[in-house]
Amino acid sequence: MLTLLAGVCVSIIVAVAYLRSQKYSTAGLLQRLPSEGAVVLYIDFAALRRAEVLDLFASSAVAQEPEYRAFVESTGFNYLQDLDSALVSFHKTGKYLLLRGRFDWRNISQYVRAQGGRCNNSFCRMEGSTAERQISYFPLQPNIMALAVSTDGDAASRLQTRHPGPRLEVLADPVWSVIPAAVLKDSAELPAGMRMFARALQGTQKIVLSGAPEGPRLRLQLDATCNTAEDAAALAVQLRAVTALLRELIARERQAPNPRDLSGILTAGVFEQRGRRVIGYWPVERAFLESLAVGAL
Repeated sequence: MLTLLAGVCVSIIVAVAYLRSQKYSTAGLLQRLPSEGAVVLYIDFAALRRAEVLDLFASSAVAQEPEYRAFVESTGFNYLQDLDSALVSFHKTGKYLLLRGRFDWRNISQYVRAQGGRCNNSFCRMEGSTAERQISYFPLQPNIMALAVSTDGDAASRLQTRHPGPRLEVLADPVWSVIPAAVLKDSAELPAGMRMFARALQGTQKIVLSGAPEGPRLRLQLDATCNTAEDAAALAVQLRAVTALLRELIARERQAPNPRDLSGILTAGVFEQRGRRVIGYWPVERAFLESLAVGAL
């Protein structure tokens, strides 16, 4: 009996060690996110760091917030240096994140306890800025944090297993997002110019936004899938009309599109139809990122 029990214990230890040693690809991590009806976002921080884009955010409002600086000092974790990628699901039940980077788990756990949180083995919980913002996390691997912000204090446990359903495609661009068209029905909080684009895209099947460095600027691309080729042709016409209207409205105010704000981006869009898809392109100048970094937008 003791021999059998010892054998079972050894098998469990070997299985846990094997699972911890597995390399999780972005596609594999994506299957763990609750993505049905959710906005899914991916950011390759390592690629943006190499492109010197993250340098713009070193003095951003977030980086200078006292709470964030206290977190960095206590844990040694700074997203500008230590975070390599992030997969995020903005789901109706909360926000779910799979973060790849370099974590000092001991320091992070000590920070959680110092803030009134608690840890059971490697699964930790703490209260966020409000009672409804319950934060939970655990190390999926030494270099991968599974984290959730929800009304459910155990929400991160949903990231322990893969979820059934259609699989999302992993794009090559360092930043991309899959947006369900239904989300755009509630666009009241968007800036006026963006609301017009959101309304035009409400009838699509799927919306993918992606971005990548392109020379001295960034390229923002739209890939919208429609029900039919005819719908795609009509959408392309509508998006061009919205862009032209924005240019006209700005000209009426005796102004010019400003590359440091949304007017410079939205008025520079070009669109083309490819079967049932509409491809859009906007150039994003570094001046816009600089304004975004310092909180001027």
